[in-house]
Amino acid sequence: MPSVFSGALVFGLVSVPIAVTSATEDHSVRFRRIHTADNGLVRNRYWCEVEDREVSYGEIGRGYELPGGRVIPVTDEDLRSLPLPTARAIELVAFIPAAAVDPLRIGPGFYLQPQGAVAMKPYVLLRMALERASRVAVVRFAWHGRERIGLLRVRGPVIALHGLLWPDEIRDPAGVFPPPVQLEEDEIDEALALIEAMTLDSLVGPQFADHYTEALHAVIEAKQESRQLPEVPEPVVLPGQLVDLMATLQQSVDKARAARGETGDEGLPEAPTQPAAKTPARKDPSKNVGRSGGRRGTPAR
Repeated sequence: MPSVFSGALVFGLVSVPIAVTSATEDHSVRFRRIHTADNGLVRNRYWCEVEDREVSYGEIGRGYELPGGRVIPVTDEDLRSLPLPTARAIELVAFIPAAAVDPLRIGPGFYLQPQGAVAMKPYVLLRMALERASRVAVVRFAWHGRERIGLLRVRGPVIALHGLLWPDEIRDPAGVFPPPVQLEEDEIDEALALIEAMTLDSLVGPQFADHYTEALHAVIEAKQESRQLPEVPEPVVLPGQLVDLMATLQQSVDKARAARGETGDEGLPEAPTQPAAKTPARKDPSKNVGRSGGRRGTPAR
């Protein structure tokens, strides 16, 4: 796999030669722009305004345009020679608990690959130290025309790097705060029951497949073979207004349990002969939450 960066990982006085490779793959279907009248491909053309002619991609560089219109050329060598320690290295600056990182700030992942025999021991040492300390490392690096901060974490036998957004790149959520609402404890209990019924151990299963890409491939294959397009499934019609939140939550719990092959009353206590007193919200999530005996005995549908 081609590397996106080659340099060194520096922590303390230790320098580890590394190469950075992408840890992810994009399986999205790619479209080309076409002329709809005849399906001809529409291509981009690079045009030089000074010579008034088309130029090839190999003739194109980068430049910074000043307010008056003057352009200052900036070469790859200029970028490699920046007076910045992180221009050629990933510099480790701190260790923090993983829980201290806002997930909104975490970007795409990369793998750090040690380069040469001299890099193996300090690389493995850092990986084992991160793992045993249950910490992640904050680093600085300069890619793609700007300095960034990132996150190093252990992923199996390797060290993974994630770019992090700067704090001012995260928008203030104040503008999307919901207005105050009144909730009943039974509604909260039933929402907890839904969370419990929908809890899985990992992100593995058919529900995590890329159904959009699968459907798109099915459409493309049908058109390629001049077959009828796949039928569109009937959409689920939802009421315009949620009349009974409690009943809807209960139905959702039943549906989630049925999908897991469970019955609605598994693990529930027998209904008492007298009406049960209202119980407080349960603190043990391992049990079926929000269930006071006799409140609901409807079998799963």
